[in-house]
Amino acid sequence: MSAAAAPEAVLRCGCELGEGPVWQAAGRALWFVDIKRHRIHRFDPQTGDSAAWTAPEPVGFVVPTASGGWIVGLKSGLHGFDPAGGGFELVAAVEDAALGNRLNDGFVDARGRLWFGSMHDAETAPSGALYRLDGEGLRRMDDGYCITNGPAMSPDGRTLYHTDTLQRRIYAFEVSESGELANRRVFAEIEAGAGYPDGPAVDADGCVWTGLFGGGGVRRYSPAGVLLRTVRLPVANVTKLAFGGEDLRTAYATTARKGLSPAELEAQPLAGALFAFAVDTPGLPQHAVAHG
Repeated sequence: MSAAAAPEAVLRCGCELGEGPVWQAAGRALWFVDIKRHRIHRFDPQTGDSAAWTAPEPVGFVVPTASGGWIVGLKSGLHGFDPAGGGFELVAAVEDAALGNRLNDGFVDARGRLWFGSMHDAETAPSGALYRLDGEGLRRMDDGYCITNGPAMSPDGRTLYHTDTLQRRIYAFEVSESGELANRRVFAEIEAGAGYPDGPAVDADGCVWTGLFGGGGVRRYSPAGVLLRTVRLPVANVTKLAFGGEDLRTAYATTARKGLSPAELEAQPLAGALFAFAVDTPGLPQHAVAHG
């Protein structure tokens, strides 16, 4: 696949709200979720084979653990997930159900810490927050979000990126050795009419990629926040990408049918598919959760 080639739909899964792609190097497969249809997907790019599991609730992300298992973010909290049996087991309740929130998007840093966000399920109240799970337990790190996305982290582990989707802002935080956050600033702001920033990912050069929900593509920003590249996809709602393949030079992008009218769905038959395209700069390895 040439880096100049247009994105290709590699799995026509028709996700209502595809999200959270992660590359499992050991299994040479891409995992991702369909939040609204309560599904966890696995795709093998070598064979084209795929599998799916049904979760008991909306599922915001799936990430590997150091013990060989998986942790998923469900509406009710963090759960262990066993693909062999399809079972789910509560690891930690995160928030009071009265908030009307659900978990949305997660990331594992090089130290095995799990970072993830919550958001208001009806997308109307700023009740969402950013959390960290590590050996010391679960901790709220920032709040005041309606729709959170990300986070992601720079290659040196010193900058954490987190998205406030409705405000069209990607924030950057300084990260200490112990995982404390400080000095939040606006890293990039998406202009009106260009869509909403969705899930971020960082490549080996420290550049930040973001899906554009309603913007029909993904953008790549330099570590200084300068727009470097836009990749267009034939669907409006692009949610997040992950880097996969043996050299981590294939970008996989999840997309969504959510919010599209019947006419728009007819015009976008690939909405909700998983796409792939080549990139010149590889991504960063997927880490595993050390605790949980």
